[in-house]
Amino acid sequence: MNAVLSAQVEILPLGHGDVDEMLAVEQRVYPFPWTRGNFVDSIAAGYSVWGCRVAGELIGYFVVMVAVDEAHLLNLSVDGKRQGMGFGARLLRHAMRSARQAGAMVLLLEVRPSNDRAMALYQHFGFQQIGLRRDYYAAAAGREDALVLQYLLEEISA
Repeated sequence: MNAVLSAQVEILPLGHGDVDEMLAVEQRVYPFPWTRGNFVDSIAAGYSVWGCRVAGELIGYFVVMVAVDEAHLLNLSVDGKRQGMGFGARLLRHAMRSARQAGAMVLLLEVRPSNDRAMALYQHFGFQQIGLRRDYYAAAAGREDALVLQYLLEEISA
């Protein structure tokens, strides 16, 4: 049996005590990572912050901001050594359900067009492009655009 499947996998709420672990994953995954302040501020603001742990080790997380009937997926990250194993899909499903439970009817996000794994994940779930933000992300050669995607949450049971 696959060791990952036999290990205990939990999706749990995260808080200030988890910031160091989130920051470590973030810095391994992205060339332009979120800062400690981004995580601390998101938690302090009451955003939905959840993590996926395998045998106690934080291997991924998401941050969702809900405002009235709209949710915004601000960050979804899975440690590089765990990518491609279904953890991103687990986290995204949980983010969608928690946003719906909070009253959101739509989930929005920005993604780099060059982030092939993220693009494949969002396309698999049926996200649709609704916009483009020019020069949104820092990049090695200046700036990179962001695609704005949306998913209508009416299909997700609260």
